[in-house]
Amino acid sequence: MSAPKIFESEYRFCLLLWDHEPIKSRDLAKLCAERLGWKVTTTYTVIKRLSERGVIKNENTIVSSLVSKEQVQAAEIEELVEKRFEGSVPAFLTAFTKSQSLTDNEIQEMQQMIHRFRREHPDD
Repeated sequence: MSAPKIFESEYRFCLLLWDHEPIKSRDLAKLCAERLGWKVTTTYTVIKRLSERGVIKNENTIVSSLVSKEQVQAAEIEELVEKRFEGSVPAFLTAFTKSQSLTDNEIQEMQQMIHRFRREHPDD
């Protein structure tokens, strides 16, 4: 199952939640006021919206996530690759590496990921 779509302001909210969960909704509202400049009503609106979409849960005023940061990031990358690179991971990586400087450690880490993938998926 793919993670539900999370918009930019919701993602910033989720970053705070992931770092502090589980958290009381009033404490989360204070945190959002301090870090995001949101009014209390804005925070409660986002809590309601994300709860309805199955991203978070708010039980007895305790807010926690139902979707992990990694799931959201993976869904965003899948959408980006599909929309902008016709589903081609090599095209995405080519564009990415042309615009970014990679350290030797990052290159080695990517090679290790490819080797791990090949071991785990020998027929792909």
